[in-house]
Amino acid sequence: MMTRLTPAIFFGHGNPMNAIGQNSYTDGWSHLGQTMSRPKAILSISAHWYVPETGVTITTAPRTIHDFGGFPPALYRVEYPAPGDPALARRVQQLLAPLDVKLDHSWGLDHGTWSVLKHVYPAADVPVVQLSIDETKPASVHFEIGKKLAPLREEGVLIVGSGNLVHNLHAYAWGGHPRDAYDWALRFEERAKEFILARKFAPLIEYEEMGPDATLSIPTPEHYLPLLYVLATGQAAETAGFPINGVDGGSISMLTVKIG
Repeated sequence: MMTRLTPAIFFGHGNPMNAIGQNSYTDGWSHLGQTMSRPKAILSISAHWYVPETGVTITTAPRTIHDFGGFPPALYRVEYPAPGDPALARRVQQLLAPLDVKLDHSWGLDHGTWSVLKHVYPAADVPVVQLSIDETKPASVHFEIGKKLAPLREEGVLIVGSGNLVHNLHAYAWGGHPRDAYDWALRFEERAKEFILARKFAPLIEYEEMGPDATLSIPTPEHYLPLLYVLATGQAAETAGFPINGVDGGSISMLTVKIG
């Protein structure tokens, strides 16, 4: 009998204000939490822990990190007191060997993680561990790390990637003025979705070769790379779904990709 796999999900997290707002994206996150089987724990790969090493949080009570500036005071008062899971942290270290994985006591849960999970699991009662993204490694290495993490899905762990498929803040419509999505953002998102559905991951790994739309959509890699971790955990027979869609401010894709 085949083991039932816990899903793996890439969330487009967007603006930190989503943590305390309600909109179609946050409603979608809440719906996923209400309809999925409850995981034993969560391993989160967030765009906002992008450092020159691979680390995994091992604290039993990870702190809520308010890693942004210029937002209303209410956002800084948000706490997401989910417990940590040192056993999961050590399991991640074991799975990624011989890669050197630091057991980290200083990091916590950054907004890439808690701004989404606050809606998915509002009671903060599912243990959460974060894995850093090593900024010195190419996309191909991040995909391979994701493959090594895939067994966690058989162990009841929800693997979460949090970033944005398209993330160009220079082109973003600041000041609350809505604008339609840029053509290049829509084109890149559509091509990426086609590759994901066809399980053609090589172009997504080699995204820098995908032309000017990719260059505009991914000016820096940290928000894109979490997607590769999630895709790499998929099995050949699994299909991908896109339960949440939309582009915020013209240049931030809010696409959610669900595997399993």
